[in-house]
Amino acid sequence: MLLTALSGSRLPGQSMSSTTSPLCAVALFAFLILASTFLMRSWHYDLQEKKFVSRHPDVDFLSAQKILFKEIQARQEEIILFYIATDGDSLLDFSGNFVSFYPSMKQDGLRKFNHKDILIGSNNSPDEDMVACEQLEDMKLVEFLGSGYTKTVVKGHLADGLTVALKFINDKGTDMRKCLEEFKDPVGCHELVSFKLKKEIILLQRLKHQNIVKLWGHCRDRAPAGGITAILEQGTPLEMIQLLQTPWEERFRVCLELVRLLHYLSQSPLGSVALLDFQPRQFVMVDGELKLTDLDDATASEPLCRTDADCLLQYPLRNFTARCSERGVCEGMNEMRNLYNAHRYFFIYLLPHHAPPTIRPLVDQIMNSTAELRDNINSTLGAFEEVLNIFKSGLHLENLSPTLIREYTSMRGVSSGGNVEFPCWPSYRQQACVLSVHSVREAASICHSHPQCTSFSITDQRTWTGRLLATFRSGFSHLVPDVRSVVYVRKTKASQGGAPQ
Repeated sequence: MLLTALSGSRLPGQSMSSTTSPLCAVALFAFLILASTFLMRSWHYDLQEKKFVSRHPDVDFLSAQKILFKEIQARQEEIILFYIATDGDSLLDFSGNFVSFYPSMKQDGLRKFNHKDILIGSNNSPDEDMVACEQLEDMKLVEFLGSGYTKTVVKGHLADGLTVALKFINDKGTDMRKCLEEFKDPVGCHELVSFKLKKEIILLQRLKHQNIVKLWGHCRDRAPAGGITAILEQGTPLEMIQLLQTPWEERFRVCLELVRLLHYLSQSPLGSVALLDFQPRQFVMVDGELKLTDLDDATASEPLCRTDADCLLQYPLRNFTARCSERGVCEGMNEMRNLYNAHRYFFIYLLPHHAPPTIRPLVDQIMNSTAELRDNINSTLGAFEEVLNIFKSGLHLENLSPTLIREYTSMRGVSSGGNVEFPCWPSYRQQACVLSVHSVREAASICHSHPQCTSFSITDQRTWTGRLLATFRSGFSHLVPDVRSVVYVRKTKASQGGAPQ
């Protein structure tokens, strides 16, 4: 059962004593969260037998049910717009039979999942999802990742070694609390709130891009108003403060991948998609790649309008106006919204600082263009790709003196030991100076610019752009064999006793 799995299940024959205390604590924490969710759900169902008391005395129980039902229907219509039917697809559990949720209900067991209960957008085939619902029963460890207005997220390790993120409805969240205060109907409110997660699942099915998290699977439990679980690719939260301390190459990568994502969203299979809640917290990092993970506030509908004045985008420092087309929609407004939000939440912090001096003019053009929305997403992506090509090819280094490398003696097949490190910023490693370089000549130029640098070494390790990683030092005591490394010693420094030759 999922609750058993989330509370820290053990392998057959594994004793309780073999579980370490930290894992027990994490598992117990997750167990308490889910147990409290289960108890709250049961308590909510019991409330169904009690008379509804509205905040508005003139609204009786049946009238409140009708209002809630209309809200549910509106959410249903919203997400069906995202569903592009193809041969063999079906909209399971979207029949609109929400009245069946209102009779008194009680859970008679813990969550049980079955592939036949799969909720959305597949042809009801067990092979549609990489992760089957029954695999959740075999999870060995769960870490609570967080919860918000609507959803709770936990991390699980499946028996086959795959790490996943599980999203399900937060029964104690703000959305559920406000609904219960208004309607006093826990089953109907759970169905209403769950539409955000349903919408996210459909969008993850329809929007396929390397910078959107993968949907490994999705299912719902057997209860009449059962909970929905999305099984997602696991990532780490995007930490802007930490990202600001990384080399420019890594910050540029985040911005480039964001622009590639926005280019895809501007012409997605659903049309032009806008991210209405555009914040760094909506993204995660997976193996160094930026990925969008929260889509429940996305929309594929351009705003309706009568005149251009109806197509106003307002921001604290700037306002923009899109064009009202003959069809009565604000043409390109979704794209404009995404691009300007990318500028104010990402580019302005990550892109200009410590950009290579010879590339800085191109970066400034991108910054000015996106700040004023002078270019569309196609032109912006082209500008980013141009910067990437120049940076990867080393064209920005043509003015480096070719004689700098003559100041260094090279020793192949060795690495240095007893190193004396010095920090530089931004470095790939703290308390050391590790930077990416296009060539040995660029490395020699960097070492020459640091008075304390007496040597550097280069291995076959490369960054995402294919650039080499070079480690700069102020000294070392000895050399050790290493077929993957070349050590370069500065002759003038070595002759002064800075390092051996």
